[in-house]
Amino acid sequence: MIPQDHPRYRSLMTRERLAAAAREGVLAMEGLTAHGRGEAFDYLIGERTTESAALAERTAAALILSARHPVISVNGNTAVLVAEEIAALQEATGALVEVNLFHRTEERIRLIEDLLTRAGVDVFSGQAERLLPLSHDRAWCRREGMFSADVILVPLEDGDRCEALTKMNKTVIAIDLNPLSRTARAASLTIVDEITRAVPGITRASQELDPNECERLIARLDNHYLLAEAIREMTTRLAACSGSRSTGPAP
Repeated sequence: MIPQDHPRYRSLMTRERLAAAAREGVLAMEGLTAHGRGEAFDYLIGERTTESAALAERTAAALILSARHPVISVNGNTAVLVAEEIAALQEATGALVEVNLFHRTEERIRLIEDLLTRAGVDVFSGQAERLLPLSHDRAWCRREGMFSADVILVPLEDGDRCEALTKMNKTVIAIDLNPLSRTARAASLTIVDEITRAVPGITRASQELDPNECERLIARLDNHYLLAEAIREMTTRLAACSGSRSTGPAP
């Protein structure tokens, strides 16, 4: 039992949810490692939505709202952590939601789709085909889903699929706490924020934006700038933390 006054309560409860999902077969065990890696970068930005991330989230909303056929791709970690938030984003944008897994089994697909459905998501399911130019199981998707999309939100992405999708001339929005990753650099737009903050941030922006602001945000999109700002925000915070220690009392 984790007490609510524990200083790491939210983080520890998130870990508990992921561990339970792994035991139930919803989450691949490798997903726990991926979460831990992201959590380390979240410490570097102070476990908050930075200015650059907030701009990226508004730009993501503009891209999704302006898309012809937007799709939200969901994996195990995403479903466990933000199923209800994905339902709210779908309601705000009308985007299609499709499950796509690296560690793919039909049982895991079923479990994740059931979890999303219980949270209120209208999941696009049906017959998947090996349509993406990849040698692993991320290649499986629906022809009228991800394969036909013009804009795809890929939370907690792996780099090779992100690269494959961009080479197919799709606009790829990634949520990745590591601004140095292959995913972050291959995406059309990268949101350097933790997923439980990023998805609601996109939803709020989707409810606020008008067509004119959507146009302005899309015209000004510069992912290199956003990644550079994310790195600057991390290093500035590290420098501030280091400085506060060095000015403390001598031992």
